[in-house]
Amino acid sequence: MNGFKNWSVIPARTWRIRQADEGDGWLKIPAIPIPVGELAPAEVQEKAVQPALEKAPEVPAQKAVEVTEEPKVEETVEAAEESKVEETVEAAEELEVEETVEAAEEPKAEETVEAAEEPKAEETVEAAEEIPEEPAQEEEVSVQDEEPAPVRPDPDAFQRRLDQRYDELKWLYCELYHGDMAAFDYFVQMLRRCWAQRKDALRLQDQRRENDPDWYRRRDLLGMMLYTNAFAGTLKGVEEKLPYIQECGVNYLHLMPLLESPKGRSDGGYAVSNFRRVQPELGTMEDLESLADACREKDISLCLDFVMNHTSEEHEWARKARAGEPGYRERYFFYDNWDIPREFEKTVPQVFPTTAPGSFTWLDDCKQVVMTNFYPYQWDLNYANPVVFNDMTENLLYLTNRGIDVIRLDAVPYIWKQLGTTCRNLPQVHTLVRMMRMVCEIVCPSVLLLGEVVMEPAKVVPYFGSPEKPECHMLYNVTTMATTWHTLATGDVSLLRHQMDTVCALPRDFLFLNYLRCHDDIGWGLDYPWLKEHFGTDEVTHKKYLNDWFTGKWPGSDSRGELYNDDPRLGDARLCGTTASLCGVEAADYEKNPFKLERAIACDLMLHAWMLTQSGIPVLYSGDEVGQLNDYSYHHDGEKWDDSRYIHRGNFQWDLAHMRHDGETRQGKQFMGLRRLEQIRADEPAFDARADVWTFDTGCPHVLGVGRWYQGRKLIAMFNFSDQFVTASSWEKGPYRELVYGGDFDDLGRVELFPYGFVWMLHTED
Repeated sequence: MNGFKNWSVIPARTWRIRQADEGDGWLKIPAIPIPVGELAPAEVQEKAVQPALEKAPEVPAQKAVEVTEEPKVEETVEAAEESKVEETVEAAEELEVEETVEAAEEPKAEETVEAAEEPKAEETVEAAEEIPEEPAQEEEVSVQDEEPAPVRPDPDAFQRRLDQRYDELKWLYCELYHGDMAAFDYFVQMLRRCWAQRKDALRLQDQRRENDPDWYRRRDLLGMMLYTNAFAGTLKGVEEKLPYIQECGVNYLHLMPLLESPKGRSDGGYAVSNFRRVQPELGTMEDLESLADACREKDISLCLDFVMNHTSEEHEWARKARAGEPGYRERYFFYDNWDIPREFEKTVPQVFPTTAPGSFTWLDDCKQVVMTNFYPYQWDLNYANPVVFNDMTENLLYLTNRGIDVIRLDAVPYIWKQLGTTCRNLPQVHTLVRMMRMVCEIVCPSVLLLGEVVMEPAKVVPYFGSPEKPECHMLYNVTTMATTWHTLATGDVSLLRHQMDTVCALPRDFLFLNYLRCHDDIGWGLDYPWLKEHFGTDEVTHKKYLNDWFTGKWPGSDSRGELYNDDPRLGDARLCGTTASLCGVEAADYEKNPFKLERAIACDLMLHAWMLTQSGIPVLYSGDEVGQLNDYSYHHDGEKWDDSRYIHRGNFQWDLAHMRHDGETRQGKQFMGLRRLEQIRADEPAFDARADVWTFDTGCPHVLGVGRWYQGRKLIAMFNFSDQFVTASSWEKGPYRELVYGGDFDDLGRVELFPYGFVWMLHTED
């Protein structure tokens, strides 16, 4: 077939793949086995396991993971049509909404035998008289014993937290704002007012997480980012789809920008016109709060973007500034002429040199120049004005009081401007972030700050602060993401290993969010000095190669992506596309080529396994769990056609999700394979964030070797970034047990990997 040899799989435990005399005519890459009884409904379990792998060694019993049923509009499995949460096969008899005899024997509110016979709703005064006094008392005590949290929050918590941080907060504030005590006093009173508005459920969560400060470092945390409209239409729709999100194993949900912004000039929601209103077509602030409450009940942390560098030109402050109302132009950077703006532009890099060149915009109606580092309709805020900081902090706390658990600080390195500098990463930025961290610790200590800092890990470190004076709780591992795709295009792991060595050298307290794709483009901000030193790589030439590869222009490439912000003058451009399309699934689907499809699925799952192997919180991009492909419909949308990022921002394809439990489909292979990997990670202590992590030489330039050790458990992982059969090795002493496919190994001196294959080898010290 198509000139390819016939290949078949020798039992998976041997990790050897040979040329066969007979076969299906294409490469059969072993699918990730799903143990019977886990992850999939009973009706489709047989289809979920690949026949070639049924004889593989039994995978050690893993902790059962509750898998939620499909959303109401998609309930296709007869046995679970009325279920909110679909359990594993062993626990399937206890579905939440199917109150069978077994499920009804132990109702939460009716613990005693006598009380269980009387439904709570029927406990009238007359019925109560017929119930013996002692059982009634036992029922009351039983209900009290079930309360997991304090009945009432600590009323003195705010003052205690403020007293602990007051001196430093005052010192930083007054240093930044030249001793303006009036502004500081207003600031403190604003914090007190916001705490008073915080409801008891959130205060109780604050207390629990304050007592468990490492709650967000659990290895079972799994994130997902999504657009509300693309995923479910509205916020109410997202709330209805929470069972599906739970089924994906997600307990950290990032909702992309959803606050009010002008249509056609929203920059994907990052041009906010009102920080206290939801975009009308998505719902209301009450809907957002309801969703947050529902997420909290299901132990899902909710993340929301906070665009703090700028506002939309339609924001109330901007409209008043344009009209010349006193005090409002001081909230931005307004100038009567171009003299000072031109001085700024001598040192400030352009963010969008092709689509929005320059850093200032002339306003013809009021004859003023205003700073606009991003797009002309996004006006930069002046944080040298304490009124801006005070009011923006109150906007942030307004969102946290709606139940938001994680605040993503958008474009945080840009928020302080100073003439004669790049206006990036200035010392005052860290002062602002440090104060925001203390604000959260005082008012809402259960809330985390996630910084969007697009630089290599070594340079983002300052945004973590120090152990004594922390800033952001978490940061994005942006460069490792970009280097991962570089490695896929080149097939050489040298730069990725160098990158990981840098990450591994950082303190383990530093927590990164790891991802393959997100709402944004992929920028090729690689370590070009290192590449030039070791390989003689030219930056411009290499960027063109990467873009040609991932747009399918390079011979032999099956990637399908599009360029963003292409700048022919600089030979620079960024890349857009979904994970599946960039891995070759789209091309294989189009060509109906089973060889390419098996290889592309293997590539997709290998990259996800690599993401899961890194320390930190892994985050999926919605749709990647079912292999969603590029959406080219944006080309015909008048509001989106000029922004290629919409190629991977298409509507969630629920028809694909319907197939996620069918192991004969690519969607099933990707969904169930990924869920299996996520489950292994959650169960295995070697993936703990506190583990020692290192890289090692595998003897093969295509294979990345990563080791992890924690409390006597050692994990050796190998990842083949090539489309070839390769042999890799490690000098680590055994014995080892392979966690995904099964099998025991005395040593790792010779490990044979199929194209885009990987292994997770575990050694335990007795």
